[in-house]
Amino acid sequence: MALLIETGLTDWISDDDIAHDVRQQHPDMDVRTPATLGDANEVTMVAVVGLSDDHPKRLPNLQLVQKLGAGVETIVSNPNLPSHVRVTRLKPDAPAQEIAEWFVAYVLRHQRHMAFHEAAQRRAEWVPKAPLYAPETVVGVLGLGHIGTRSAAMLRAVGFQVMGWSRSPKQIEGVTCLHGNAALPELLGQCDHVCSILPSTPETNGLFDAGMLAAMKPGSQLLNAGRGDLIDETALAAALNNGTPGHAVLDVTSTEPLPSDHRLWAHPGVTITPHVSGWHLGEALTDVGENFRRLSTGDPLLHEVDRARGY
Repeated sequence: MALLIETGLTDWISDDDIAHDVRQQHPDMDVRTPATLGDANEVTMVAVVGLSDDHPKRLPNLQLVQKLGAGVETIVSNPNLPSHVRVTRLKPDAPAQEIAEWFVAYVLRHQRHMAFHEAAQRRAEWVPKAPLYAPETVVGVLGLGHIGTRSAAMLRAVGFQVMGWSRSPKQIEGVTCLHGNAALPELLGQCDHVCSILPSTPETNGLFDAGMLAAMKPGSQLLNAGRGDLIDETALAAALNNGTPGHAVLDVTSTEPLPSDHRLWAHPGVTITPHVSGWHLGEALTDVGENFRRLSTGDPLLHEVDRARGY
């Protein structure tokens, strides 16, 4: 049995660095990278950012796909992945902290009129503008899992009124929690900022269509660090032109990298970051080696995904 580390990325943590960290925790494990693959028939687990179409073909004895992150929609929907292959994800604390910081940073950027003051500085103009008051500002968090709960708590600690929304009932201290499809437009109409960290599922795909965007509070800000397919980008551009919402901050887009000729790059109501809201995996890499050990011994896996549900 062998574990293959193959991120497929050149602008993130390298395969060698991840393999080194796993070997540090488990010196006796057979941990490989594409450069040291050897006999592909011996690979029973692969750790990836995204599963390519040819992974199942190249690795005929594959038993487990470990996502190096949280979103698994492209893995569970891969038609080439045999039904017996299991899927696990990570629930790292480091990117949860970083994504919460990303939400807070861009909410505060809006609250403190930073873009306005930066533009005034370029014109050498001294133009005071009163910041918006946090205790009178409502921030909604969509998706109250590990990351959403951390984000809601951090926003609450800054002093905002925080509302949360999820599919099923949740309770978070100091947060007004709503749930179910019927409650979402109600929340959107009350929020000055809406922070989405929802996963990609058949139910959430295209969730922010023209109708849902119209339910938002005029002039509000939509922030998405979940999945790009949550938002109908054509509908978003039209909605921004009408001022509802007034601004969007997108760390994820439907196509990544976003094509250079895409309309969102030049839209004055859009701020784009290149999928950097959560970067570091921190201590979660220990779960990669631990899941390989558990696969070998038959013990229950950490953070196993229900492939039918998609998360």
